[in-house]
Amino acid sequence: MASKLSNTTYEKYLSKGNRFPLVRLRKDQNVVNTSTSKSIKYREVYALGRHISMSAHKARRVLDQIRGRSYEETLMILELMPFRACYPILKLVYSAAANARHNMGLNETALIISQAEVNEGTVVKKLKPRARGRSFAIRRPTCHITIVLQDTSKDIVEALWDKK
Repeated sequence: MASKLSNTTYEKYLSKGNRFPLVRLRKDQNVVNTSTSKSIKYREVYALGRHISMSAHKARRVLDQIRGRSYEETLMILELMPFRACYPILKLVYSAAANARHNMGLNETALIISQAEVNEGTVVKKLKPRARGRSFAIRRPTCHITIVLQDTSKDIVEALWDKK
């Protein structure tokens, strides 16, 4: 979506009953809701895991289960799921929560997983020796995982859902 919108386009977007802004904001950026003239603060923190040695398909299977859930519920789910991809994702969720607590002073109980995405990384290629002087290619896929936590404390939620 567009990063810069004219005021008339934004007012039309809000008049259709949409309550969330088109532009995704990071940390403490403000957006002014023109229909109510209130300033809404979004608090998001993220953690990146790059070059994790697993396929993106296997990591995506786990991320689909935790997207949109609370921080505490996510920890329970990841500890109990029987997949190998859970451990690096659990480390990233812990890291994102530590970023929220240390850098922004947020409470961990009010955090939700607002965005969890995985992209394919580079493929490590090796050769395995085989019989009669031949070789066999071994491909080790990697992936990049992004976890975004959003603060849902009471003042922010009220500002988002208050239309008047």
